[in-house]
Amino acid sequence: MSTRFDIRKAVPGDAAAACALLRRSIEIGCKPDHQDRPAVLEAWLGNKTTANVGAWFASPTNHALVADSGGALAGLCLLTQGGKVALCYVSPEALRTGVGAALLAAAEDQARAWSITKLSLHSPASASAFFERQGYVNAGKDKSCFGLECDLLWKQLDAACDTGPGAAARKRFCNCSS
Repeated sequence: MSTRFDIRKAVPGDAAAACALLRRSIEIGCKPDHQDRPAVLEAWLGNKTTANVGAWFASPTNHALVADSGGALAGLCLLTQGGKVALCYVSPEALRTGVGAALLAAAEDQARAWSITKLSLHSPASASAFFERQGYVNAGKDKSCFGLECDLLWKQLDAACDTGPGAAARKRFCNCSS
């Protein structure tokens, strides 16, 4: 797969390719997390159907993005209007090529457009360091909806800086430079 890609809004017609990408990413890329445990893997993949992915992409309360690399999907990201990054997956072949960071940055831009100031997500342990490099704060362990212990991460977007009491402690949680 080429490392050249374009980020674009997902359309329902992307659902089959996006579903296949999700499933491969989980089966291969998240193997350290599910450790080939059938019950965990089946629960994690259970709602990853073409019909569900198409519905997620079509929902007016979601903003779905894909990374298109020469007609093949290299990644996808799904943001809800509630400020949750519900999906952020990259194909195994496109890991560490900038696809995930570009998808996440585009989702954050949409969150700002929706006036969302804080994002949250659940991440399997193997991907948490990626999100932390993108400025997300790891709040500790939590259970995901499919039963795997995950990290709960969050990020403050466009937080205002101040110089009052506690500003130094808060500074590491905002994107400001002063």
